[in-house]
Amino acid sequence: MAQVKNKQIVLKNYVNGFPKESDMLLVTSDTINLKLPEGSNDVLVKNLYLSCDPYMRGRMSKSEGNYMDSYTPGSPIEGLGVAKVIDSGHSKFKKGDLVWGMTRWEEYTIIKAPDQSIFKIEDTDVPLSYFTGILGMPGLTAYVGFYEICAPKKGEYVFVSAASGAVGQLVGQFAKLSGCYVAGSAGSKEKVDLLKNKFGYDEAFNYKEEQDLDAALKRYFPNGIDIYFENVGGKMLDAVLSNMSFNGRISACGMISQYNLEQGEGVRNLTHIVTKSLRMQGFIVTNYFHMTPKYLEMVVPLIKQGKISYIEDVAEGLESAPAALIGLFSGRNVGKQLVVVARV
Repeated sequence: MAQVKNKQIVLKNYVNGFPKESDMLLVTSDTINLKLPEGSNDVLVKNLYLSCDPYMRGRMSKSEGNYMDSYTPGSPIEGLGVAKVIDSGHSKFKKGDLVWGMTRWEEYTIIKAPDQSIFKIEDTDVPLSYFTGILGMPGLTAYVGFYEICAPKKGEYVFVSAASGAVGQLVGQFAKLSGCYVAGSAGSKEKVDLLKNKFGYDEAFNYKEEQDLDAALKRYFPNGIDIYFENVGGKMLDAVLSNMSFNGRISACGMISQYNLEQGEGVRNLTHIVTKSLRMQGFIVTNYFHMTPKYLEMVVPLIKQGKISYIEDVAEGLESAPAALIGLFSGRNVGKQLVVVARV
């Protein structure tokens, strides 16, 4: 029975405040068998691509009542990824299958209850790495938040914060496909240029250069915002609330500006939810995984026809994963951040 050493990224200790690369360690585990024991119902995979996502920050702290369990110090970090099946004791998966779903930050992972946590990749005519992004959790997040929660109408005005990220770059393109006007915010000139020249945003601005977010939003939305796709929270949410139109909708996907604060910022303009009859709904995309086939049916043809673009920020090697993850919180990445562990 073949055995190999297994490199892993483990959480050193629980994190308070802004995480550091040193909070995670590259270790080599004891040998792992590349053949599952007789009678196993598990799936053994070789990890190919790992996804870096903002929600992972919450799992690095000790917390109770969160929608996902905290990581365990000394154990490999969990996250979404793309992998190849090396051995399987489960009827839904066979050796050689390509899958995406929840795995661990290591070279090889034994996945228990695989029918609930990984999905077989049926379409291999698109880049496999896309299943960490546009064809995986971020893509479904954009789809659910924009179409299912905000229910856009042609001609509406849409604002997207963190617009060049894994989710935001798609929301803007979905908005244009729906006949909407869309503007977005990002944190550098490079990202603003991408929004306007690559992703088709009508307007975009660098929020770091704006002294007054309220004035910036009034500049791009003089008649108000019908739909806000929320990725940031804090001061941005406060400014948006006062610029929403009557019966506006806000889809709250994330609030990355708050994740590393020991005490979150207050929001002062919540009265507008009442006075403007606004609807603001947060959501957890894992509750919508059943919609994946419907989403893929829509988006895969758009990719193949060149009607939608997607940019990835690729870090090479498992050892680069801690720096890639930390970079999310300073806006270092351009596009979807992922880590290549191995290629098929």
